[in-house]
Amino acid sequence: MAIRRQPLDQALLERGVSTDRLADARKAAEKTGTTLLEAIQRADMPQEAVSRSLSTLTGLPLLEEIDPDRIEIDLVRRVPMGLAREQGVLPLWEDRGVIVAGIASPNGLDAIGDLRVLYGKPIQAVLVPADVLRGAISKAFDKAAQSAEAVLSQVEEEQDEGVTGLALDADILDDPNQAPIIRFVNSLLTQAIKDRASDIHIEPFEKELAVRFRIDGVLYEIVKPPPRLQASIVSRIKIMAGLNIAEKRIPQDGRIRIRMAGREVDLRVSTLPVRHGERVVMRILEKGTVFSLDSVGMADATLAHFRSFIRRPHGIILVTGPTGSGKTTTLYSGLSEINAPDLNILTIEDPIEYELRGIGQTQVNPKIDLTFASALRAHLRQDPDVILVGEIRDKETADNAVQASLTGHLVFSTLHTNDSAGAFPRLTDMGVESFLVASSLLMILAQRLVRRLCPDCKTPYTPSAPELLDLGITPADIAGHTVFHPQGCKACLNTGYKGRTGIYEVLVVDDAIKQTVMSGADGGAIKKVAVANGMKTLRDDGIRKALEGQTSFEEVLRVTQEDGH
Repeated sequence: MAIRRQPLDQALLERGVSTDRLADARKAAEKTGTTLLEAIQRADMPQEAVSRSLSTLTGLPLLEEIDPDRIEIDLVRRVPMGLAREQGVLPLWEDRGVIVAGIASPNGLDAIGDLRVLYGKPIQAVLVPADVLRGAISKAFDKAAQSAEAVLSQVEEEQDEGVTGLALDADILDDPNQAPIIRFVNSLLTQAIKDRASDIHIEPFEKELAVRFRIDGVLYEIVKPPPRLQASIVSRIKIMAGLNIAEKRIPQDGRIRIRMAGREVDLRVSTLPVRHGERVVMRILEKGTVFSLDSVGMADATLAHFRSFIRRPHGIILVTGPTGSGKTTTLYSGLSEINAPDLNILTIEDPIEYELRGIGQTQVNPKIDLTFASALRAHLRQDPDVILVGEIRDKETADNAVQASLTGHLVFSTLHTNDSAGAFPRLTDMGVESFLVASSLLMILAQRLVRRLCPDCKTPYTPSAPELLDLGITPADIAGHTVFHPQGCKACLNTGYKGRTGIYEVLVVDDAIKQTVMSGADGGAIKKVAVANGMKTLRDDGIRKALEGQTSFEEVLRVTQEDGH
């Protein structure tokens, strides 16, 4: 191999890289104790120029792009993902008896000898831009991970006699030689994360064992393992979650922390004894989630209202809706927006789903009498500016939240009601005086999640008259707009939908609402006053989303059935 005796920085200068960028890379290399090449590859520098320079200096051929469909997955499966990422090397394909392997730098040549021994064939190294290689490694190993159904057939052939341990800090795609049950459970987790599932359900029945994923709020059956594997699968999950595998008579809760294709994922595990065994549900929580109000789907006017109220010095902001309607995401996004060093923000949650940097989070524990109410009393002695109470469930918590708001604190919380107006009678039914409710509440945000239409297969159509009647609108209301219908394709798993967004109803507690509440009016009367004052209902916001092409009318009808006109 002919190597030109020319410094790398000189070669980069010849290819147009500025002296300032090279100087920054040199400083970074000195500061971190790494080589100039490593600093250059991590810096904000054109990777194409870096790769071309390395190719010129080393004599290695350059491959600027990698076609994911051309990568031979059987070659990839034989290499641990950790090795590929650490060494910066990826076997790509075989060409006339020679295996072509991509490397990001000459450092990757050290692993070429290992690949030659592993495959027993000659290896041709090619240089690939570092960012291109990183992306190819993630996509290749993601594709190499077998589906749960494929692994299940192997499990049945290799009938596992027992459950063995696994280093839980390892990437679940790293080791291809695990015991069959371990491989099956790992394949379930891998497939769930790839399919964007929020929950995994493992359900034993008399003659079958069903595995279902909740994707975009809807459950889909994925695979049916033989019932005889149920005990082994549940035991494996219990071991991963640190639960007692011998105790099958009572419910248990635990947590699993895994890495999958370099992403850190938390799984909240719940087991429940049922007639034919133990039922398991795992909630998938991806670490490093970024919360932003700009991404939750609020209309401009709604967003402006919410942003103005979360900066108030005191009062209560309530977010209402059923379980799984995105209330936590909205509240976390609001807290993230106002989070600053000059504010003391504390939360009381059950459970803590995501870690928020710079915010004190407390997990309730009824076993030691650490409830929402008792934790809220303790939080008031911690000099808070903002308090998030996960849920107002009883009179004591409601009274404490009201008192906190009236003594100069901003309180965020949630309530399980169908709409925004229903929060008032719910609080008064708990025993809070109506004048306290009216004077402490600033605004109530009701919300739901609707599925987004898949951009690859959504189809325009003309809604029927009965459909428009159900929505409470006329053909004139949709004039000039294109309405879409879900179709289904490979990209959206044939569901017609991909991802979810929120629809919102904002009730601002103004003087008219306060008078209506203090008069003892019910939720319906309060809602009429709010609508007369310009409030857009959940269905109104859903229709807006459908007319913008984000969701479908049938999805809006499904989610807002109780909000009919």
